[in-house]
Amino acid sequence: MRGFWAGLRHRAEGPGEIAADVVRLIALACIPIAGIGWGPLGMVSLAFVAAGMVIPRALRVRPALDITFGVVALVAVWSSVTDLYVTVRWWDIPMHFLMNGLVAVVCVLLLVRTRVLADPRHSARPVLAAVLLSAAFGSGLAVVWEVFEWFGKNFIDETIYVDYRDTIGDLVWGVLGSAIAGFAYPAFAERPQEARVSGS
Repeated sequence: MRGFWAGLRHRAEGPGEIAADVVRLIALACIPIAGIGWGPLGMVSLAFVAAGMVIPRALRVRPALDITFGVVALVAVWSSVTDLYVTVRWWDIPMHFLMNGLVAVVCVLLLVRTRVLADPRHSARPVLAAVLLSAAFGSGLAVVWEVFEWFGKNFIDETIYVDYRDTIGDLVWGVLGSAIAGFAYPAFAERPQEARVSGS
């Protein structure tokens, strides 16, 4: 865990890491904006996402993954806050596909870096192991999200859109995105300094 906290204290180096930190600052600035314009639920949603965006920094993932994670997370949460998922019914398909895949890979990286899981890159079938791990985490995350939506509709805000077809579709696209993200795990898992050394 010491490496995790050291990653948080790490000073950004290079344009990629700086850009990722700028995205995090934008997320922080969005918290009061969401609270003023869309109420407490919007503020809590942005705060939750802003906190989650710290994890890739702590893991010191490659800047491309860090930036992509942050941008997609912001787009996804603002789509929810502004009810874009309701007005544009197909919009949740790319969001579940992308967000589920990115979160699944980051979760695998978190558990690998904290030595809870063995790195799939070192297994006999590294690509297959990465895909199975990412898909497994993605499946769990997709289910948790749908339970959260159900809870939100029944106990927080009945205007949240939930129905059977939507739930099953979200699960399918989320798991598919997670499985495909597993193919990119070897590239995602490479630390920035490792990439510079291998490329030199």
